[in-house]
Amino acid sequence: MSRLNNLRQQVNTLAEQFNLPLGRITGQQPSAQQTDGQQGKSLNVSNPFTKILSAVQLLPESAQSFVLTKTFSKIVPYVGTTGLVYEQVTPNKLVVSLDNKKSVQNHIGSVHAVAVTLLAETATGFILGVNLPSDRILLVKSYEINFYRPIKKGQIAAIATLTDEQRQYILDTPKGEMVIPCVIEDRQSDSERAPITVEMTWAWIPKAELKQRREGKNKA
Repeated sequence: MSRLNNLRQQVNTLAEQFNLPLGRITGQQPSAQQTDGQQGKSLNVSNPFTKILSAVQLLPESAQSFVLTKTFSKIVPYVGTTGLVYEQVTPNKLVVSLDNKKSVQNHIGSVHAVAVTLLAETATGFILGVNLPSDRILLVKSYEINFYRPIKKGQIAAIATLTDEQRQYILDTPKGEMVIPCVIEDRQSDSERAPITVEMTWAWIPKAELKQRREGKNKA
């Protein structure tokens, strides 16, 4: 809880620093059923992600991406060092982008394969995290990425989506796995051929089971 409280405080601090109108965040936050806006089905999911989202949505829309990026980068610091930007975060759709700059390029000036993988993993992992009850933990199980053409310039984005039926399945299934749909978008190319295709499989289990595994009490 202390880490979540720190993140809440950071949202408040960022809002104050940039003179953004944000009500003070209290310990009682709406669940995911109140963070959907007009998109998707209302589900009663409460976890650190939905609490942060409910606070950020009190900000002007033009400021939400900036604050989400700063806040979520504290959860996974490596994501922050790479320069990913969280453009849109809802229970049904999550968009993260990355500029093709020198620090993420390979030897031929294209976006490095590891950077693309991180982009896709971030989009799919975070959208699952937004829909996962707080008594469970998510783990990436496998992924397959196929490269069809290099991305030489501009910006790329990973767009992960979940249907209402998929979200309901995640909520109702204490232990499961799912291929999270993800599209890699090359924003400054007029080619009709997708540069990269991605298939990310994520699993989730109860936190209690993970604890048992670590203690050697469960071999499964």
